[in-house]
Amino acid sequence: MSLDFTTVFSYWQILLKGLGLTLAFTLSSALLGSVLGFMICLLRASGKKWITWPLTLFVEFFRGTPLLIQLFWIFFCLPVVFRLQIPPYISVIIALTAYMAAITSETFRGALKSIAGEQHDACIALGLTSAVKVIYVVMPQTLLRSIPPLLSNVVSLFKESALISSVGIADLMFVGQNISNSTAQPVEFLTATGIIYFCVAYPLTRLVGLVEGKMLRRFAY
Repeated sequence: MSLDFTTVFSYWQILLKGLGLTLAFTLSSALLGSVLGFMICLLRASGKKWITWPLTLFVEFFRGTPLLIQLFWIFFCLPVVFRLQIPPYISVIIALTAYMAAITSETFRGALKSIAGEQHDACIALGLTSAVKVIYVVMPQTLLRSIPPLLSNVVSLFKESALISSVGIADLMFVGQNISNSTAQPVEFLTATGIIYFCVAYPLTRLVGLVEGKMLRRFAY
């Protein structure tokens, strides 16, 4: 079997277009999911059972089931259940955002618990209201301590986003598969697709390591 990787360069624009769509889904879902995850974290910390139980069920469901099943259910079943016409792109955003929200809420919850109890006592001693404490004391520290795991979550979401090709979204994985089928060169194009994923994910992984090292030194007390 002869391999010809030069053919890949003839399709580089199409592959980059697929990569752009992958990055667009990843970044938009990461942003929306992080905001939603932070809100879920704060609501679960309220201690009110009628709030915490449904949110805990949401988090555990999306953390404990495969993303592919979540994607299929939202893509195929949600429109049927609610009798709505949901565009495919919106269905994918909903699935990725819900998944990201579930995992980031646990990231924020861990960061929230790492804040020393003395700081909460100090807020009470100073007579700060709950809103002021959350905005000026809890939120900044929680966000700062969450940066390394949040970046890791984004890298994981980028790699998991390859699953959206299974519902016909023309992301990088979908484009790579289609080209490999049409050219009968699966080795060349699937290898090229894997290399593109690696070239994006590896620098981000190294960045996570650098940021995590700085954060550990910052909070080493």
